[in-house]
Amino acid sequence: MDDSKLGVSDRLLLAAINLISEKGYNGVTTQEIATAAGLSEKTLFRHFGSKQKLLESAIDRFHYAEEMRKFFEEKLVWELEIDLLTVCRTYHEIMNRNRKLIQISTKAQLPGFKERMQQHPLQLLEFLTNYFIAMAEKRKMICTNPRIQAFTFMMSQYGAFVNDLEAGKNYPNIELEPFMQESVKIFARAFST
Repeated sequence: MDDSKLGVSDRLLLAAINLISEKGYNGVTTQEIATAAGLSEKTLFRHFGSKQKLLESAIDRFHYAEEMRKFFEEKLVWELEIDLLTVCRTYHEIMNRNRKLIQISTKAQLPGFKERMQQHPLQLLEFLTNYFIAMAEKRKMICTNPRIQAFTFMMSQYGAFVNDLEAGKNYPNIELEPFMQESVKIFARAFST
């Protein structure tokens, strides 16, 4: 996408993500971010006030909770295997699109930053837990502890993302798509009534 067609805020957010993922939070100045966005430092401060607020806004703007909320509200077909595979694909698509932001989040040590990042997986945990409860009520799955079941499913996908994030170094012969398909089959079989 041509950055010149983006709004001022998005240009600054993307410039910040790109530079901070490359040089680290403390290795980048607000002037460098503004210049990379083709804007003045004054514009950056007018829109965000500080580098930390800029990074926090990037998390809020580009992370996955809102997209996942829309998925759970609009795209469920109420068939466990189909829904879980779509959840996986949606999750991995968003996480891969935001890989630089994820890499920043694992390194940045800013007040409140970890808590802000944690909001998104906590929301996904709630969406998935509620979905499992609804599926149990529809008698389409066995729900023993829906929150733990949702957490277990999420952690398997997060682990696969982390492996993929590191270019598959940890488990080089495991590809993402076959992993998603097989893990969904395992979970669907285990949760089936």
